[in-house]
Formats: sequence, structure tokens, C-alpha cells
Amino acid sequence: MTDDLIDRIYESAVAPELWPGVLDTLAELSGSRGGLMFSSRQAFSWTASEAVSEVFATYVRDGWFKRCPRRTCLVSQTDPAFFVEQDFWSPEQLAQEPIYRDFFRPRGLGWSAGTALRIPTGDNIVFSVERDFDGGPLETRDVERLNGLRPHLARAALVTARLGQQRSQGALEALTALALPALLIGPDGAVLEANALIEAMTGVVSFGAHRRATLIDRRAEAQRATALEAIEGGDRSGPASFVVRDSEDRPVQVAHLMPVRRSARDTFGAGTALLVLTPVGGDRAPPLALLRSLFDLTPSEARVAQGLAAGKSPEQIADDAGVAITTVRSQLRRVLEKTGCGRQAEAAALLAGAAALPM
Repeated sequence: MTDDLIDRIYESAVAPELWPGVLDTLAELSGSRGGLMFSSRQAFSWTASEAVSEVFATYVRDGWFKRCPRRTCLVSQTDPAFFVEQDFWSPEQLAQEPIYRDFFRPRGLGWSAGTALRIPTGDNIVFSVERDFDGGPLETRDVERLNGLRPHLARAALVTARLGQQRSQGALEALTALALPALLIGPDGAVLEANALIEAMTGVVSFGAHRRATLIDRRAEAQRATALEAIEGGDRSGPASFVVRDSEDRPVQVAHLMPVRRSARDTFGAGTALLVLTPVGGDRAPPLALLRSLFDLTPSEARVAQGLAAGKSPEQIADDAGVAITTVRSQLRRVLEKTGCGRQAEAAALLAGAAALPM
């Protein structure tokens, strides 16, 4: 089920008409009635499971979206995770909250799990699943299932948000419409298509003989090669977003490697994977929370990363979390692996530098 769902998530990236079916499956996994996705950049759009589509059409039409405190709460969170009502309100507060009292509960809803994605390109995306009020709050195991899928949802939703709600007719059209540096990689590792934005990034990407492209940052290139090998081998578990550094070892881009699955081949033909770059610098640089999400860190690994960025030792991180030092050291090893850093000090500098970047 999970492997098939991940393939469908990436298929939906360039076939947005398939998102409602994916949202149905997310709802099924979490014991919910339906799911939805909101995205906004220059324009606002949304899609939802058929079971809740009419409810959320009213939600948007009657202005509830703009005054819903749940969205504000989700955007304010730093952990790359799904959150539930109990994370924000007591039962008494929830009963008096207008969006629940006057909108959701009269329609038989009232429990949810949601997550917000703030992309440095200016795209803001919210996913949620909506459960019937009689079904009770979502349990921890339901949220954990959703968290396991969150990195895939984030990468796929970024592409959908950039392309809009219409399926592109060809690979070059899609790469151009992304308005981000991007290229399409074939099964032999050769570049099948590349847009003008990535071809102009001579300090980041090198195009060589036989239409091969490599990242100039050697660590990032090693991560790209490993991720591509995993995609070609059908492995869906490994991280596929990583930082690209400049010649002075400063993070300048985040690379996202996404598999081309199922009917996405109608757009990308024989392509195996799509490589997209998003900026780290500039007016919309990602906060630490976004980089943690892009590194596919679990919530516990994210807390270790946050501690490193704050200059804390593993012992201090363990004391703060009330866990054993051996647990923190194990999580630290995974943080180093996922960030592509060889030493704790290097990871701390990378994460601290990302945290200091302006919003």
C-alpha cells in the first residue's frame, strides 16, 4: 500500500487531477472522511476528496478559509509534522472556537490532522485529513502514518503548485512552467531535457559529454547519485532533498530529486527522475524548519538538529528531551547521514546558518 501510494503521490505532481484519489487514500489510512490540499502563491487553489469537496467549497466561498485559526496555527509550527487539534486547544476552547462550533461540527466533522509547508519560492501549501466528529480525535499512530508520507507530499506538492492545475503537454513545457531550475534525467543518467534556468547555473551545475549533468558541489553530487540509484532501484525510503553549497561552503540551493511514476510518463516520457532546485538565499530563504523537512528528518531527529543549531551538546539535547544519551547519539548519526555532513560541527554550522537566514 505505502509504495503504491508514494508512486501515486509523485504521479499527481504533474497530473493534478489525481490528487483527490491520493487524498482519499490518506484519509483511509488515518480513519478520516476525506483529505484536502490548499496552495497559494500568486493565486489560490485547492483540491479535496469527493467526500469533503462540497463542504470545503462552502468553506472557501463563505470566507471561512481566511479567518480559520487552524491554518495560522499550522503555519506557526516549527516541526515538520502533522498536527491535531489537541496540540493547540483544550476541549473547552475547541468547543467555543467558531470554526469548529459553527462550521465543522454542524457538518459532522470536527477532528483533523494538518501540516503546512512554507516553500522558499513563495509557495505556501497546507495538507489536512478531516475526520467525523463521532469518530473522535486522530490517534498517534494515524499521525505517524501521515508523517511518514510528508516528505513525499512536500516535494510533489511543490511541483503541482508551480505547474498549476492543468497537466503539461510535454517535458520541456513542464520544466519551463515550473519557473525553477530543473532538468529531466533518463534511465542511463543522461539529461533528456533541461530548462534555461538550470542551464544558466554554471556555478552550480556542470553539463558534460554525452549530455551528462553533475552538481559542482561534490557532496551534493554524491547524494544526488545515491538518491538516483535508489529511485532506479525502486527504493522509496531514502532522502531525496539535499543542500547544494557554493565554493565557499555556503548553502545556496536545495536540490529535490523526484521519481517519474505511472502516468507522469505521459508528460516526461522515458524520464526516470526530475531534479528541481530551490534557493536558500534571498528574501524568501527557508527557515530551519523547512530545511529539516527537506532533509526528511523525523520529529525526534529534527529536535536534535534544532539543538545542534542552537549550539547544544548531545548531552544537553538528551537532558532537554528527557531521553538517554545513546538515543540522541543514534539520532545524531542519522542527522549527519541525511544532511550529508561528516562531522557534528559541520552539521551544526549548516543548520545554524540556515536558521539565521532571513524570511
